[in-house]
Amino acid sequence: MPKKTIQRFLPDPNKIRHHKSLRIFGYLLQDANLWHLNRRSARGAFAIGLFFAFIPVPFQMVLAAAAAIIFRVNLPISVVLVWITNPLTMPPIFYCSYLVGTLVLNQPEQHFAFHPTWEWFVQSLTTIGPAFLVGSLVCATIAAVIGYVGINLLWRHSVLKAKAAKKKK
Repeated sequence: MPKKTIQRFLPDPNKIRHHKSLRIFGYLLQDANLWHLNRRSARGAFAIGLFFAFIPVPFQMVLAAAAAIIFRVNLPISVVLVWITNPLTMPPIFYCSYLVGTLVLNQPEQHFAFHPTWEWFVQSLTTIGPAFLVGSLVCATIAAVIGYVGINLLWRHSVLKAKAAKKKK
């Protein structure tokens, strides 16, 4: 069940191989393990994709692809899951990450208003930056662990259910 469900939503491997931002990996994209879908590759890909979704850096897709190549897990899943943080979901997710950071660092929340200026950015690095970065790392780690364990349990449940159905026949 999970394999068929996941495969239905995955993009074509040839499209991904030729995506302009992933061309930097060149021949590394030819590794067959990056395109296989099994329990090991799916759980690792979920962990990587969810981890990098919560890391506030540009080029999250490239970082997720690099990690998928290094750990030899499913590349499309890793790259697609990064888009959990998209322009619509980024503000609430990153604000929650900031709140988690204030809890971890035991700091009070600071009021801030976003201004698209370089001065605001530099000032924010010293005021809200530490709590935001720590919170992002904590949330990324928690999301990666939940994704890894969750997919592993879901896959295992699906296999056991299929075995029981086969045995019943």
